[in-house]
Amino acid sequence: MPENLTHATQDYLKAIYALTPHGERATTNQVAKRLGVTPASVTGMLKRLAANDPPFLEYRKHRGVELTPDGERAALEVIRHHRLLELFLHKTLGYSWDEVHVEADRLEHVISEDMEERIAKVLGDPLHDPHGEPIPTRDLRLPVQSTLRLTKLRTGQQAVVQHVEDDDPELLRYLMKIGLIPQAHLEVLGYSSFDDNLQLLVNDKVLVLGPRVTRHIFVEVI
Repeated sequence: MPENLTHATQDYLKAIYALTPHGERATTNQVAKRLGVTPASVTGMLKRLAANDPPFLEYRKHRGVELTPDGERAALEVIRHHRLLELFLHKTLGYSWDEVHVEADRLEHVISEDMEERIAKVLGDPLHDPHGEPIPTRDLRLPVQSTLRLTKLRTGQQAVVQHVEDDDPELLRYLMKIGLIPQAHLEVLGYSSFDDNLQLLVNDKVLVLGPRVTRHIFVEVI
C-alpha cells in the first residue's frame, strides 16, 4: 500500500472500483451516494487524485471517472485487507457474518503488510470472504466471476449462490435465516412480471422474494 494514501483516499478508490466492475466510468453523483458525501466534495477529491503523481484516476468533468492502473492496484490492496479481515474476524474471533463488515472497514486502513501476510497464512491463503466475495491475490489480481444478480433469473433456471453484498447487516441476518448463503442451491419456480418477485425453491423451502432482496444476491447459473 502506498504510504501517502489517506484513509479517505483509500475509501474513494475502493468505492470507484466497486462502481466500475466492467470498466465503465462512475459519475460524481454515484460516488457521492456510495460514500455519503456531497457531490461538491467528491469533485474536489477526484481532481486531487487525478493530479497525483502518479495519477490514481482519470477524471473528466461531466464524463465521470475511472481508475488508472495505479489506482486499481491501490483499491485492490484495500479490498484484500478488508476481505481477509472479514474472514479472520469471522473464523478466528467468532464474529457473525453480519458483524464483520463494519469492523473490517475500521481496520482495513491501519493493518501493516506484515499483518496482512500473517492473517493470510493463518487462514490458509483463503480465496473468499464470509460473504463469498473473492479475495484479491498477493499480486493483486481478482478472479473473473461469471455471476448474475438473482433478479435476472427466470422460471425453470437453477443456480448456486456465489456471493452476497455485505453492507446491510439486517439483510445478511435475513439471508442466513432463510438459507440463501454462498453455495446454496436454488431453483426458480415462478416469476411475476408485475412486481419482479421470484418464487424460489431453496433447501426444500419455497420462498417468494422481491428485488429488494434478490438484487443483492449474485449467482452462477447451472
